[in-house]
Amino acid sequence: MKLPIVEVGRPRPYPPRVSAFTKRFWDSLADGRLTTTLCRECGKLTFPPKPFCPHCWSAEVIWAELVGRGRLYSQTVVHAAPGLFAAEAPYRLGIVDLEEGLRIAVRMIGGETPPNSTGRWNWWPCVTPTGRSMPRDRSAADAI
Repeated sequence: MKLPIVEVGRPRPYPPRVSAFTKRFWDSLADGRLTTTLCRECGKLTFPPKPFCPHCWSAEVIWAELVGRGRLYSQTVVHAAPGLFAAEAPYRLGIVDLEEGLRIAVRMIGGETPPNSTGRWNWWPCVTPTGRSMPRDRSAADAI
């Protein structure tokens, strides 16, 4: 499934760490697809993607596309931000449990999150500041 991409109109505070291995992840994300690695030995997903399985230490990993839908587990508002993000404060961060069983951290954008939104299903689109995308929440108000 292709996730929507939201342009934020400002440069990224720091560039993504693109290596020969992670290039496929960043290219997929820029195309609106959230991918990670899946171990052929034990069948477990890993995020962020890794060239080996941290569960069974197998090097037999393949790329797998994630649906991009999950439940908001927790959220917080950052008021005292690190220097690179100070101009963006206050901003919201969330922890999301994806349908596939992974838990990821996301930058939340959009309006205020309703207090009862934790635990509801939502789509997690990609946001791109400078042509590279990151998983972020569109708005918990859009929760399904």
